[in-house]
Amino acid sequence: MSEQNAEGAENTEPQAHDPEARGVRLVVVLLSLTVVSGLIDAVSYLGLGHVFTANMTGNVVVLGFAAAGAPGFSIPHTSTSLACFLVGAAAGGRIAGRYGGGSRRTWARVTLTAEAVFVGASAVVAFVAPGATATTYALIALTAFAMGLRNATVRKLGVPDLTTTVLTMTLTGLASGLASDSAAGDGSGHRSPRRTAAVLAMLAGATLGAWLVIHHGLAIPLLLAALLAGVLAVATSGRE
Repeated sequence: MSEQNAEGAENTEPQAHDPEARGVRLVVVLLSLTVVSGLIDAVSYLGLGHVFTANMTGNVVVLGFAAAGAPGFSIPHTSTSLACFLVGAAAGGRIAGRYGGGSRRTWARVTLTAEAVFVGASAVVAFVAPGATATTYALIALTAFAMGLRNATVRKLGVPDLTTTVLTMTLTGLASGLASDSAAGDGSGHRSPRRTAAVLAMLAGATLGAWLVIHHGLAIPLLLAALLAGVLAVATSGRE
């Protein structure tokens, strides 16, 4: 028994001193960021002229609507969002090149700190100059850049089923996984809780964001999104 205890102590001691293990697991962090994405897209779609700044799949569709002349959509707004998202994704790729081979914890914290700064700046702009045309473009640019930065990082981190901004493949995996588990009769479905949590997180963020936009304007949900990103930047670990 003593030998087993000694062996167990040897196995757990490195984990206790592993800096990557300190903090909140990446799964929880990415689910929380999915809530932030819901907040951001509620602000952009409801308050910035029917444009997405987190969900680029929807944004490409919106650009098609605008190009066809559908009322309520803007080519300049949507193009600004797409361009700034791509610039942010490129910056995220550069950060991944610098930090990706080392500590995941440091890498995630650097990126989330940057996201908090850019979204926080958008909240300041929304507080100082609400309703101005320049404010609309500034909010689109700042939030889309932040989301591009984050998406590049999340993609490189490669945590399954947690993209934080789109749910199409998550919903497909949830439905097909449940169907295959049912057919197999083993009821494994080990990823179903994660996929379900991602869908609920996005729904919660969008619902809260929409309520805040409708009743309190754009600055409050942006400030909340920035604060959440900042807390996650301080708290995240490098372990899944």
